[in-house]
Amino acid sequence: MKKYLIMFVVAMMATLSASADKYTINRENLPEAAREMLDEYFPKAKVGMIKVDRHLLKKTDYDVKLVNGTKIEFDNSGKWTSVDCKTREVPEGLVMKAIRTYVKKNFADVKIVKIVKKTTSFEITLSDGVGLKFSRLGQFKGVIDI
Repeated sequence: MKKYLIMFVVAMMATLSASADKYTINRENLPEAAREMLDEYFPKAKVGMIKVDRHLLKKTDYDVKLVNGTKIEFDNSGKWTSVDCKTREVPEGLVMKAIRTYVKKNFADVKIVKIVKKTTSFEITLSDGVGLKFSRLGQFKGVIDI
């Protein structure tokens, strides 16, 4: 009996979390910090879709897809966690100077097309497909598989 009860509770939790996602194109559904970031770094870009992910513990994150293909992920407070510009360059202001300087010095004729902010590091992808990892202070940590 306990086994069935546990399975029922797990199934209900999965159903609740899946049904909590919602899709919109209305920027007003984003936290203020996310709207400000979009206005500053992607002022002319049109929003194609916003997925609002609601998780069980009242944590919400936002996945924004711009019409030009760029994907940006934001956390609950509206801080960006990932910017994937596909073949375009990530806006300079989103990449700390130490990382930009390292890439410019060691990887000629490439641009940073993706950046992911992790808890203790940054992971970037270059236009030639190379992945690099940096500390949160911008110190090079190594090449990564992407």
